[in-house]
Amino acid sequence: MSDSIARVTIRILEKEYHVACPVEEKPDLLASAELLNRKMREIRDSGKVVGLDRVAVMAALNLANDYLKTKSEGGELQNIVATRIRAMRERLDETLGPAKQLPL
Repeated sequence: MSDSIARVTIRILEKEYHVACPVEEKPDLLASAELLNRKMREIRDSGKVVGLDRVAVMAALNLANDYLKTKSEGGELQNIVATRIRAMRERLDETLGPAKQLPL
């Protein structure tokens, strides 16, 4: 492995996993592992899901759902901002009148 690859040990539900990733992605990998560990603990501790495989699948589904909601909300926010900018531009055009090009 080259110097640009980091070997990282992550711990999820008391089990260690050894993962290789680009050095610059190590902080993101550690944060992702911590988030996954936290979600899996919540599901396991709720007592509603039994078995590591099922806990992992439920955590993955919950995280995917959270991601899709956030992605959708981001798109809605972009639409709101675009609509407001358009309205502001129209108000400016009405207030200032038609733009005239200055001679050079």
